[in-house]
Amino acid sequence: MASVTLTGLSKSFEDNCHAVRDLDLEISDGEFLVLVGPSGCGKTTTLRMIAGLETISAGTVKIGDRVVNEIAPRGRDVAMVFQNSALYPHLTVFENLAFALKLRRTPQQEIGERVAWVASLLGLESLLARKPSALSGGERQRVALGRAIIRKPAVFLLDEPLSNLDSRLRLEIRAEIKRLHRQLGTTTIYVTHDQEEALALGDRVCVMCRGRMRQCAPPLEVYQKPADRFVAGFLGMPPMNFLEGELEEFEGRAWFVSEDFRLSLPNAETNWLNGSGRCPVIAGIRPESMVLAKSGEEGREDSFSGIVELVEPLGSVTHATLMLRSGQRMVCRVTSDEVAVGKSVRAILDARQIHLFAPPAPGDSEGMALRLRGGDCKRS
Repeated sequence: MASVTLTGLSKSFEDNCHAVRDLDLEISDGEFLVLVGPSGCGKTTTLRMIAGLETISAGTVKIGDRVVNEIAPRGRDVAMVFQNSALYPHLTVFENLAFALKLRRTPQQEIGERVAWVASLLGLESLLARKPSALSGGERQRVALGRAIIRKPAVFLLDEPLSNLDSRLRLEIRAEIKRLHRQLGTTTIYVTHDQEEALALGDRVCVMCRGRMRQCAPPLEVYQKPADRFVAGFLGMPPMNFLEGELEEFEGRAWFVSEDFRLSLPNAETNWLNGSGRCPVIAGIRPESMVLAKSGEEGREDSFSGIVELVEPLGSVTHATLMLRSGQRMVCRVTSDEVAVGKSVRAILDARQIHLFAPPAPGDSEGMALRLRGGDCKRS
C-alpha cells in the first residue's frame, strides 16, 4: 500500500484544451478517495495520468516516495478496473484471474492459492470454469475486480466500474467494493459521475468541474457545507434550489429577503454586510429543508406560498415542484397525500439549513459563485 500525491497536475490537449488544471491532492495510505463531477470535468484524465496511461503536461504524480511521471504503467504498482470489464473472452474465470500472475512467472502453486483466495473473497468459487460469455454483468465485474485484487497492488484505480450495470447490481457491487476496501485496506481512487456512489463510498469526496478541484472533504461535509454554488447544486437529488435575494440587517439580525418571503437567518453573521446594510446573495435550499405547513401554521414568517406544478412519487418519498409568486420554482420533499397538481400550498423553511452564496461575477459564464465566508459579501 502507498499514499498518492498530486502536485500541480495538469493536462492539456490540442487547441488549448485544458482537461486538468493545477490539481493538488494528497491521498493517504489506505484511503478511499472518490473523484466525482460531470462529464468532461477531468476526473478520468486524472486517473489515467496516475496510472501512466496519459502523459502529464505539468506537475508530478508521486506514489509512495517515488515520482512516477516517467515510469511505465507496469512499473507503478497500480491496478486499474475500467467501465468495461475487459475480460479475455477465450479464457475461463480461473485463467482470467491468473493471467497477470502467469506473466510475472509466479509459481503455479502460488497462482492456485491466490486464485482460490480471490474467488472466496468475491464469491466466484462456482464460476471458475466458466468463460465470460456465460457470466452475468455483475459476475463479470466481480472477475474484473478479482483480476486487480490478485496482484496485491499498492493502489487500486477504478474508473466508473458500475456504470454498465443495472440499478440493483450497482447497489450490490457498490457494497462489495466497500466491504473489500475495509477488508484489504488498499489505497483506492474511484471515479464516478454518480453523486450517490461518491457519497456512499468515499472516505473523502473530491468534486471536480472543468478540470479544477472545487472541494475535497468527507462526504457529509461536502453535502452539508458545500464550498461553492457548483458543489451545492451538483450534490443532492433533486438538486438544491437557488433563490435570488438580498441579505440585510434588521434589529441586529441577518435576514434573507426576496420577492417571495422574508426569513431570519440564525446562523448568518451581520458582519458579512460590511457596514453596507444589505447586499445581493443567492440562497441555497435543499428539498428536505422544507415541509408543508399544517393547519394553523400558515402565518409563520418562515413560510412561503406556491402552486403545485408537478408531483413525482418515488416510493419512499414524493417530490413536489412549487411555482412561486416571483416565477421561480422550488422542489420540496412531501408525503404523497399532501399535494395535488394545481393546489395552492404553504411550505415552511428550516432557516438553519439555508446556504448563502455570493452572486456570479460579471462575465462568469459558469455561474459558480463562492459561498459567503464572513467579512463581506464579495466574491473571493
